[in-house]
Parts: sequence; structure tokens; C-alpha cells
Amino acid sequence: MASTRVYRTLAANSEKKGAISLWFKIGSGLGTDRVLICSYYDADYHSAIKLNTDDCLNVFDWRSGMVSNYTTTKKLRDVSAWYHVVFEWDTTQVSAGDRNKLYINGVQETLFTSSTDYSSDYIPSWNRDYTLSIGARNSDQYWNGEMSHLYFIQGYAYAASTFGSTDATSGIWKINTGASVNYTGTGTNSSFLKMEDRTNLDLDSGSNANTFTTGGTGTATEDNPSNNFCTWNPLTFPGSKWTLANGNTSTNGIPSTNNWRSLISTLAASSGKYYFEVKPTSIESTDPNNFVIGIADIDQVSQVEDNGTFSNATRGYGYIASNGYKENSGSPVAWGATYTANDIIGCAFDLDNNKIYWSKNGTWQDSGDPTSGATGTGSAYDLADGYVYTPAFSSYYSNEKMSVNFGNGYFGTTAVASAGTNASNNGIFEYDVPTGYTAFCTKGIDS
Repeated sequence: MASTRVYRTLAANSEKKGAISLWFKIGSGLGTDRVLICSYYDADYHSAIKLNTDDCLNVFDWRSGMVSNYTTTKKLRDVSAWYHVVFEWDTTQVSAGDRNKLYINGVQETLFTSSTDYSSDYIPSWNRDYTLSIGARNSDQYWNGEMSHLYFIQGYAYAASTFGSTDATSGIWKINTGASVNYTGTGTNSSFLKMEDRTNLDLDSGSNANTFTTGGTGTATEDNPSNNFCTWNPLTFPGSKWTLANGNTSTNGIPSTNNWRSLISTLAASSGKYYFEVKPTSIESTDPNNFVIGIADIDQVSQVEDNGTFSNATRGYGYIASNGYKENSGSPVAWGATYTANDIIGCAFDLDNNKIYWSKNGTWQDSGDPTSGATGTGSAYDLADGYVYTPAFSSYYSNEKMSVNFGNGYFGTTAVASAGTNASNNGIFEYDVPTGYTAFCTKGIDS
């Protein structure tokens, strides 16, 4: 959400109970204060759920002093996962420990670096006529990631089991997309934002149908708690090498001198057929040899971080901007067309038949035919069999930038010009997805 927030002014009420449930995925900004939701009057009177600079989850109510405060000991730093947090409060409870309850992925948190419970019959800042701000404290500490299915309920306290459940087969905490809640608290402030309507991200789907305002520009995404999409992984290599944005799908250069650096994604697979697109936004014109798009064996790629591109590895396969070279094991070979800024490079990799293909602006290079299966007509390389591969990117110059579309339908904040066909229905891409291929997402991997 970067510099975007969704907000409305709450109606006056004096409720002593409530619950907040939301799913979120961490974007860039690790090590900074990032607010998920806040009820804000001013700097002396507000409550919030946020990630602190140490990446611990903090739920607090500040009224010229801390009246409620839970800060977890655990750090939330997995940028590949969707998290579910539920905060439940009921200050009418006799036991202080029952007045605040915090759940992460269905499990009630009990270990905190600091904890303060509401006093008996206290009216929290969540239940006052403040500004409810989603994605920022007020106009700062913006959330830079994704959100889905946010419930803000006044007057009724709900546990995590209302909003999710444990999958009997996988043991994974999964979303309940149709939670049964009561929206009739005093002031009719209770709301439910699915954030799934691409044309109306601040739509309240609760029975009160409250009107929210969006400040900034929210970007829609196919990524959601039921289908987790790939992004670039900022934890793979030293963070000083990259400045990532747009939910870790864009690189904004690096805050240092020219240096080799690579990126890999948050997902990896050993079987299946997948497709993604990369749009360079800046390539060093004097030496475009050092801009490479492709895939790599996840165990090998970290070995080449400061020694060249991921395609220096024996199981790294890349397409180079200059002269349209392909590269494996550090041996570039003349192959396809050159590409530059604003071209769109498609990459189709077939881990069932061990083939890889690249396209430029919808045209498959070297007469490639990604639908040809085992014959591999036009495949750039025969992939080493039996390994786990992940999308990868390398560059050298500090001014080089790009955005990836793993299926969310955007390059950065710009929607694809005209969505191509995609028989799998997983993801939205600029160009047609080859027959039999799908987006690199959990549903795609599990299909």
C-alpha cells in the first residue's frame, strides 16, 4: 500500500467490546514502523496494530500513557506468507488477562516482551469517535504490503476461530471467507473490507455498508490468503543491496555503488509448468550485459551473489539484455533478440520436461514453443533434472530497475495493458500464457 490508506471517522459510542481480524502479507520496509490499522485522534490518543522496527507485532492503546499493550517476542519476517492476526477485547471481563486476547494464525499469543491489560470497564480508543485508518497510523507509518478480509467489529468480541480454521489435511491455518459476525454495535461502525473488488478496494461488505475514503492509490492483487503468489524475497541477500517496492515486486535501484547482486523469489518448485513476466524500467545503456532474467537452482544461487549473475551457476539459466544472449554456467551464447527498458520479457519454465523458454513482447525467441512438452522445440536450455528451481534476477549497475508480474496483473503500479489468455485462471498477464502453464503461486504449484 506504500503511501496509501483507507479511512473513515467513527461515530460516537461507548462500547467495551470488539474484535479486529485481518490477513496481511509483508512487503518491503522490514525494520521500520508499519501500521496495519489505527484508531487515531492525535499523537496522545490512539490505538494501533503494527509491526515495530524490530519486526515484532505490537497491539497497543496509548492515551497519554499505555493503557493496553501487547508486544510479541516472535518476529514476523516471512515475506512469503500470509499472516492472520485477531485482536479481541472485552473490558467487562473480571480477569485482567481476559480483557485483551491476541491471536496469530489461530494461536493465542502468551509470550510478550511487554504486556498491559485494559482496566475493568475501560472504553478503548477502538471504541471512540476517532478516525479509523487502515494502512497507516494517520498519514505516516504506512503499511507497505498486502491486506485482505479485514473485520472491524464494535460491541462483540470474537476469537480467531470465528475467522479461520486449521486444515485437517495440511495443518495450515486457512481463511473463513464467510465469518458469522454481528455488525449492530452502537454507532454502526462495524465493517468488513474484503479488498477483492479491483475497482472498489475500500468497499464495505458488512451489513452497515459504511463509506470509506482512500487516500493515495491502492493496487489490486490476485495474491490472497487462499492463493499465495510469488514475490521477490528481500531476505535472500543483504538488504543493503536492494530497495524493493510494490509488495516486493519492483526494484528501485540500490543505495550503494555498482555491485553484483541477485534476487530470487519466495517460492520454488521441482515440478510443474510456470510463467512470469519482467518489465525492465531502466537498463544501463553502456553495458547492458549485466541485466539477466531467468531461473536458478535455489541451493546454488546464493553462492554467486557477489561473483556475477545467478546464471554463472551450473544450474542457473538466464536471458541477457545485451545482444540477446542466453547464459548458463557463466558461458553466454548468442541466441535471441536484444531487449531494453519497457520491453516485457516472458519466462516459461517446464519442470516436468526440463525446458525453459523466453519471449520478448509476446514473441517466443528462437522459434520457441513452450507448449511442445517433451520435444522442447525452441527451448533455450535443457534444465538439470531433479532440482528445485526459483525465478531469479541479476544486475550490476545501481541505476538498473525492473518490475515483475508473477500474475497480479501489474508492473509496479501500472496495470497490464490488455490481459492475455490464461487457461489456468491463475493470474493476470500482459501476454497469453502458454497452454499448460500457470502462474507461480500455491494453487499453481498444487495443481
